[in-house]
Amino acid sequence: MPSLQSLKNRIKSIKSTQKITKAMKVVSTSKLKKAREKSEAAVHYADKMQNILLAASSLAGKEFEEISLLKNENEEKVRLMIVVTADRGLCGAFNISIIKTVRKVIDNLIAQGKSIKIICIGKKGYELLKKNYGKYIIAHKDGIRSKGVKYSEACDIAERALSLIHDNQVDSCHIYYNKFKSVIAQVPTQQQLIPLLKEELKEEEEKIINEFEFEPDKEKILLDLLPKNLKVQIYKALLESFAGEHASRMTAMDNATRNSGEMIKKLQLVYNRTRQAYITKELIEIISGAEAI
Repeated sequence: MPSLQSLKNRIKSIKSTQKITKAMKVVSTSKLKKAREKSEAAVHYADKMQNILLAASSLAGKEFEEISLLKNENEEKVRLMIVVTADRGLCGAFNISIIKTVRKVIDNLIAQGKSIKIICIGKKGYELLKKNYGKYIIAHKDGIRSKGVKYSEACDIAERALSLIHDNQVDSCHIYYNKFKSVIAQVPTQQQLIPLLKEELKEEEEKIINEFEFEPDKEKILLDLLPKNLKVQIYKALLESFAGEHASRMTAMDNATRNSGEMIKKLQLVYNRTRQAYITKELIEIISGAEAI
């Protein structure tokens, strides 16, 4: 039977933990609202820019296939992987889910005889990958979301990717991040950034595209917008991941707070029963002693 003091200490410890989880939930709830507003605006803008580039590349046809950012995907030999995770834990399966996806992709690429280069965005991703895939990591950035995601950070990452493309060190670039779906669901997502992934357009979209007029011309527009699109898509992924992190942490801390409450109730019940048992034992001893006299 545990002592009363040990039960008191456990209850006190869990109550302290519960205060921390409550505070973390409140902080994440507050940050989530702002993060969602930014990510929704970025997603809308990024999707529109992607559609414009798809329209320009579709009308350009084979004329501009030699542009490095529009190369055929079949030529891929070296893939650049940008992996976006959080800098901190205590957010459920947020980090491990995207890392599992990345590990599967890496193993498949290695099995196919392809080479990879990895840029880790977030401390947790770097820590989880460096043990088995450290030789493939060429850069990692931590703390870029400590004061909120900035577009300048996305530009720095994009410039590094563009320099590798222009130097013919990599043939393609993919980004891996948790896409915000809802407060309780974040979807591990892989997005191809380079070359621009040409999707099959619907009839309605083709009609709209045929009405586009490009000034000054399609080549200059593509050359100017393709690097900007890379920055925008990375910025969108960072914002989505940031929102997903706080949503996942909010849910995890809410569950932890409720579990702490249930554990405190159980321990309090055990404490009361143990205390009652001690009191009963002492009364029996007193009564037995009195009867003996």
